[in-house]
Amino acid sequence: MDAQGRGRADDIDPADQWVLNPNTGDYELRLQSSAPQSTVPGPRRTATRAGGAATRPRTAPGRDREIPGTDVPGPRRRRGAPEEPPPGRRRTKPKKSRAKKILLWTGGGMALVLVGVSAAAYAYIKHLEGNVATTDVGSAGASSFSKDEAFNILIIGTDKRTGAGNEGYGDKGSVGHADTNILLHVSKDRTNATAMSIPRDLMVDIPDCPTRQEDGSEKIVAGTLNQRFNTSLGQGGRDPGCTMRTVEAVTGIKPQHFMMADFNAVKTLTTAVDGVEVCVEKAVDDKESKLKLPAGTSKVEGEQALAFVRTRHSFGNQGDLDRIKVQQQFLGSLMRKMASSDTLTSPSKLLKLAEAATKALTVDTGIGKVSTLKDVALELKKVPPKNISFTTVPVVDNPAEKVKATVVVDESRAPQVFQMIKSDTSFTAVKKKEAKEKAAVAARLKGTKAAASEVRVQILNGGAPAGSAQAQLNWLQLEAGVSKSENAGNSGDTQAKTTLEYAPDQADQARRLADIMGLNGSAMKPGKSVTNSQGLPTMTLTLGEDFKGAGVKLNSSSAATPDVEKSTADKVQCAS
Repeated sequence: MDAQGRGRADDIDPADQWVLNPNTGDYELRLQSSAPQSTVPGPRRTATRAGGAATRPRTAPGRDREIPGTDVPGPRRRRGAPEEPPPGRRRTKPKKSRAKKILLWTGGGMALVLVGVSAAAYAYIKHLEGNVATTDVGSAGASSFSKDEAFNILIIGTDKRTGAGNEGYGDKGSVGHADTNILLHVSKDRTNATAMSIPRDLMVDIPDCPTRQEDGSEKIVAGTLNQRFNTSLGQGGRDPGCTMRTVEAVTGIKPQHFMMADFNAVKTLTTAVDGVEVCVEKAVDDKESKLKLPAGTSKVEGEQALAFVRTRHSFGNQGDLDRIKVQQQFLGSLMRKMASSDTLTSPSKLLKLAEAATKALTVDTGIGKVSTLKDVALELKKVPPKNISFTTVPVVDNPAEKVKATVVVDESRAPQVFQMIKSDTSFTAVKKKEAKEKAAVAARLKGTKAAASEVRVQILNGGAPAGSAQAQLNWLQLEAGVSKSENAGNSGDTQAKTTLEYAPDQADQARRLADIMGLNGSAMKPGKSVTNSQGLPTMTLTLGEDFKGAGVKLNSSSAATPDVEKSTADKVQCAS
C-alpha cells in the first residue's frame, strides 16, 4: 500500500502529517502505518536489583528511551531538547505544525494555497505553478504585483468550448470572446473593494493592440470602432491585453493584471467547496441552460452551477444585463463559501481549491507564480465581504438601433462611477462617510445662532470662477444682512469644497453663516480665527470649486452614492 493509502487507513488526512525533523529543523511529511511494526521477536528483558526490584535499562547518552515493544533505541535527541514524559504520564497536546497553519491562513479570497516548507511542499508548489497558464500582455499590464498599493484585476470569462463536457456551451467554433467581464478594484487600505461588471454587448471603440506572438515577435491588431465589447478578445487574434486596453479606453481605469477562465472554472471551483447556495424567487425550468431549481434556496455545483450563471431566459427581461445581476449574486455566494470556517478549517478542501483554481486560470506574467497568486488572495481576503460592492457600468439602450440588442455607456451616470474607482472610493465607503457627515452636521449645527449682523467673515476664492468672492460678498451684505464681511482675494490654493474655518467662540456665528449658505457640518472646520482689515477676529470662508454662484445654497457633502444598481458580497439575494 502506498503512503497516501496508509494515511487514509487510519482516518488521518495526509495534510495533517507534517512533523518537525529535529535533526534538520525542517517540517516533513510522514505517514504512519496502520499498526506498529517491528522485526524484533519480543520485548527486551529488564534487569533486576537486589530484592527483586526491576531497573530500567540504561540508554546511550543523548538518546531518548527505547521504543516500547522493541529492542530498538529511540531516535537521537538533540542536545538540550526536553525528554519524553515517562510512560503513563499525560502528554501535552502538540502545537499545530507551521505547515498546517499555513494551509489554514491562506484559504479564502481567490482560493489559493501555499503549503509547507519542506522539499515535498516545494515540489507541490512547482506542481501548482505548472497548472497555471500565462500570457505576456506587455505594457497593457504591470510587470509585478504590489502588496502596498491599490490594484485593479480584470476578470474575464470566455465562451470558448474547452474542457470535457463543454461542447454544447457558448458559440460553436468560438475563439474565446470576453463573455463575462468584471473589473475588480481593491482599495489601497484593503477596507473595501468594487467589482464592476462590463456588459459583453456594450458598444465601444477597441484600440490598436500590440500582441506577443509564439516566436517572440510583436503583431499589432488594428483597432475597430463601434464594436461589441466581447470582440476585444479573440477577434483577429486579440489577447487579454487587448481587453485590458479596451477597459482603459472606455473607463479611464487601467487594469494592472488579468485572470481569465473558461466554463470549467465554475464547475471545478464549486465542486471543490462542495457547492454554493443560490436563491431564486420562483421555480426555474430553463430549456436553454437546462437549469431546474425549486423556489427558494438551493445548493448548486458542477454542471448545475454553470447552468445557473449561464441562465438568461428565466430571469428579469431575459437579457444579458439581468444575467449579470444573477452572476454577481452567485459570485457573492461563492466568496462567502470560500471564506467560511467550513472551508478554511479543512486542509483537504483547500488543496482541492488550490488544484481547481490554478487549473482554471490563465493570468498575465506579472502574477504568474503561485507565490504571487497567493499574495493576491491574501490581500483580497483582508477586505470584509460587507465592503465588497458589486455594480455594473451604467448603460442605456443603443439609440442607433430600432431593435434593441446592444447598449452604450450612460454619460450622465458612468463618469461618477469610474471616478470613484479611480480615486479609490467604494460605494460602501461613501455610505459610511455620509453617515459620519450627518453626525457631524448634527453636532456642529446644533446650538444657538448669532444674528446675521454679528457675523464677521472674510471671503477667499479657492477654486471658484473669477469674481466669485466679490459677488458673494455683495450678496451677503445686500441680501443676507452679513454686513461685517470683506473680500480677502484669492487663497493661493485650489480646493474642491467650500469651507468655513472658525474659532470655538465663533461657533454661533458659524452656525448662522452655514444656515445662510447651506453649508453642512463637513464644510465647517473648527480651528482658529484670523484678524480682518480692522484688526478684529474674523472667520474665513473659502469658496471651492463646488461654489454654485452668489446666493445659491451649497451642499458640501462628499460625492453621493451613484444612482446605480449595486449589492455587497455579504448579503444573500434571490434571483428574479
